[in-house]
Amino acid sequence: MASYDIVIRNGQVADGTGKKLFAADVALRGDRIAAVEAPGTLKGDNEIDARGKVVAPGFIDVHTHDDTALIDNPTMAMKASQGVTTVVCGNCGLSAAPYLRSDIGHFMSLMVKKPENTSKSFAEFAGKVDAARPAINGAFLIGHATLRLNTMGDDLGRTATAGEIATMRDLLDQSLEQGAIGMSSGLFYAAANAASTDEVADVARPLGKWGGVYTAHMRDEGDDILKAMDETFEIGRRAGASIIVSHHKCSGRSNFGRMKETLPKFSEAMKQQEIAFDVYPYVAGSTILRSDMLERAEKVLITWSDKVPGMGGRDLKEIAAEMGCSMREAADRIQPAGAIYFMMDEKDVQSAMAHPGAMIGSDGIPFDVHPHPRLWGTFPRVLGHYSRELKLFPLEDAVRRMTSYSAQRFGLAKRGEVKPGFYADICVFDPATVIDTATFEKPISAAKGIDVVLCNGAVVWRDGKPGRGRAGRALRRQDLQKEAKA
Repeated sequence: MASYDIVIRNGQVADGTGKKLFAADVALRGDRIAAVEAPGTLKGDNEIDARGKVVAPGFIDVHTHDDTALIDNPTMAMKASQGVTTVVCGNCGLSAAPYLRSDIGHFMSLMVKKPENTSKSFAEFAGKVDAARPAINGAFLIGHATLRLNTMGDDLGRTATAGEIATMRDLLDQSLEQGAIGMSSGLFYAAANAASTDEVADVARPLGKWGGVYTAHMRDEGDDILKAMDETFEIGRRAGASIIVSHHKCSGRSNFGRMKETLPKFSEAMKQQEIAFDVYPYVAGSTILRSDMLERAEKVLITWSDKVPGMGGRDLKEIAAEMGCSMREAADRIQPAGAIYFMMDEKDVQSAMAHPGAMIGSDGIPFDVHPHPRLWGTFPRVLGHYSRELKLFPLEDAVRRMTSYSAQRFGLAKRGEVKPGFYADICVFDPATVIDTATFEKPISAAKGIDVVLCNGAVVWRDGKPGRGRAGRALRRQDLQKEAKA
C-alpha cells in the first residue's frame, strides 16, 4: 500500500458538496489530498484518529477585513480555531493595495494599523503576505473606496471625473493582472457614498476582462434596500462580473421582516445573473462608530477608541450618561472609534441564511480591542447553533455553504472539497459538541469541538491551540484560473 504523509482515519466525511456523510479514510501527500478510500485501506507515516468526528474541507470565510492581519498576526488563531483555512479580504470597498498614500484614516483603520503593511501595487502586497508565512490562505479584492482615496485625495464628496475614473480603472486592471480576484465597493460609507452608479460600473469594467468578481456593501441596507439591490445588479451586469452582495441584512426595526421582499428579489435576479450573497449568524453588525447609525440601533457597544482608552466593550448609552450628554455627543467625544450595532431581526437572519444563494462570511474586524464575537465564533455557530440545535439546515448543507459553494463563487479552484487532487485544507470537528464560545461580553474565545485544522497539508490548529503549520499563501487569480483548467 502507498504511504502518505498524513492519513485521517475512522471519520465521517462531509465532502463539501452537500452529499450525505460517508465513512472514509483521507490521505494527504504534500499540500494535496491524495486519496479518499474505504476505512482501513490507507497507510500513512502520521495518522489522525477521527473516530466520532466529521472530516470536512477547511472553511472559507468569504467576508473578512484580514488583509494585513495575515501579516501582523500570521498564526491567524481567530480564524484557524474555527476551522477556517482561506479568508477573502478587501471587502466593503477597502483594501490594503494598491494604496498610494502614507496616512491611514478612520475608514482605512478597519483593516490597517501599520502603514508599512499597505503597498503601492497588489503584486508587492501579495509578496508581503507570502513573506509573512501565514497559517492560512488569503484571496484579495481591490477596494473601490481605496481607489478613490488614491485618486481623489480627501475630496470624496462628489462623483469622480472621467480622468479620475480612468485612473481608478487602470489601477484595478493592473491589480487584477497581478493576481487580485475582483473588486469590492462600499457605497454605504462616506468615502464612496457620493460615487454614482456610472462611476462604479465604469471603474469595474476590467472585471469582465479578467473574470473577476464584484462584491458590494450596498448603498442602503434599510429603507431603500430594494433600490440598492437594483443598483448592485446593474453594476455587475455592466462590468460583466458575477456578484456577491455582502452581509445581506434588513437593517433597523422599521425594516424587520423585509426578507420577504429581498429574498424573492434575489431568487428572481439569480435567474438572469450570477448572483449570491453572504450572511453572518448574528443580529448585530460592526463597523466604525457613526453618529447617523445610532438611532436605528437597539443597542450600541464600543469596540475601540483611540482618543479615550478603556471604552472597548462598553455600552454607548452608559458612556453618555457618565459624560452627562446625548449618545451622539458622546460618540463625537470618543472618535475615532468602532462600534457594534444591534439592528437586525433573528427571523430575518435565519431566512437569509437558509436561502439557497447564501454563503457564510464573518465580517470580523481583526484589530478591534473588544471585537464582535463573529471574529472568533461564526463558523462553529453555524454548525452548532443553527444546524444542530435549530435544524435550520442539515450539517452537510451547512458545510457546503462554507466550502464548495464559496469556492465556486469566488473562483477558488481546487479548494472547498474533500477530493483527490484538491488542496489539503481540512477541518476535523465533533458534530455533537462544536459550538461558538465567543460572546458580546467575552468575544475573544476559541470555539469548542474543532479538533484539527490543516491548511495546505500543515496542521494550523490542534488540541485547542495553534499548530506549527505556516503553509498559507496569497491565492492569485492567474494561478487559480490555471488550476481550474488543469
